[in-house]
Amino acid sequence: MRQILVVDDEIGIRELLSEILSDEGYDVQLAENASAARAFRSQTRPDLVLLDIWMPDTDGITLLKEWAGSGQLTMPVVMMSGHGTIDTAVEATRIGASDFLEKPIALQKLLATVGRAITRSERQLPSAAGLAVLGRTPVVQELKQRLERIAGSRSPVLLQGAPGCAFEACARVLHVPNMPWHVVDQGSQTVEAPLDLLQAARGGTLFVRDVAEFSKLEQRGLLVLLSQAERYNTRVVCAATRMLSELVAAGQFDDRVFQLLGATMIRLPQLRDQRDDIPELAGAMLKDFVEQKLVPPRHFSVAALNALRTHDWPGNFSELRSVVQTLANTAAGEQITLEETQRALPQAATPNASASLQLDAPLRDARDAFERIYFEYHLAREGGNISRVADVVGLERTHLYRKLKHLGVKTSRRNDE
Repeated sequence: MRQILVVDDEIGIRELLSEILSDEGYDVQLAENASAARAFRSQTRPDLVLLDIWMPDTDGITLLKEWAGSGQLTMPVVMMSGHGTIDTAVEATRIGASDFLEKPIALQKLLATVGRAITRSERQLPSAAGLAVLGRTPVVQELKQRLERIAGSRSPVLLQGAPGCAFEACARVLHVPNMPWHVVDQGSQTVEAPLDLLQAARGGTLFVRDVAEFSKLEQRGLLVLLSQAERYNTRVVCAATRMLSELVAAGQFDDRVFQLLGATMIRLPQLRDQRDDIPELAGAMLKDFVEQKLVPPRHFSVAALNALRTHDWPGNFSELRSVVQTLANTAAGEQITLEETQRALPQAATPNASASLQLDAPLRDARDAFERIYFEYHLAREGGNISRVADVVGLERTHLYRKLKHLGVKTSRRNDE
């Protein structure tokens, strides 16, 4: 049963909305002001919030900003007002509200808006948490400033970083709320029907995963996307886990594509560069699993959080989320202990593996040697399960197979599931 939180200081409005929505099969919870709404949201995440703008303690726009800034705006919020203006509606939408209702609210309008907001939310990943999901340390604040400076533009963007970095979270910061969001998971999609992809994202954002792994044919498809994006009023945001400038110099990447993307390039920090954020990030990820009712209530011990903080996280955000999910599913009690955390964390590379890196070799050979150790390590850790390795390292599975073949790393496809 979908849960709706109604926040309004007028008891008559609360009771009327509760009666209507309960009759439609929703679980309706009521809050008479922003304080009560904050307390409710701190305990659980509803599927939808109907939020009045004009309230005596804190107005709805301010509360909406608070949720957006703290990473709690992970559910659709429909604003309500009897004194609505265009400027107010635009401001609410910019912050992350999914829709706007004027009082008195017509029954059919209410039900249509609620149904549309919940359906749209089910089709999309939570996005309004924005940069709050990335942390608060200086390196993240610098990243936030760079993203905010280009947020209003429609030019293509290249997000450069290591495998497992928070590419999609950054791309969603650039995305205009309530506009189409479409993801290109495989390079072959750009070859088959590039204009169909632009049509699907018309007026919104097209996010393309790891273009560094695209074949020459797929790069030509990407060039079509980039050259035609303006016609569809679509912003193309591309992720890359290798330096495209190096690939261009080696003749492995199309210079025309790089010129279009390289004009606006943002480098993403690695998780080990923001260690002070890790306890809060892990806690937020765990809370997310709990709120989705995927696991029973859990929390980390202080010692467990310290262990997470000091780990190197070569797989970055993807690896952290994988470890947190493992602990959420396997912890014996409500508190996740240091011992459980240490068992879940992958062990450091062995001295023999580290010694196999030839630091006097050419850069390409040294990088291949490192990547070979890196992927063998994750394959061993995940028992050869390619799907889990792909999630941890942040690569699409087809690209991972291609990478492993290039490195000469043997896999068994029967362990794929």
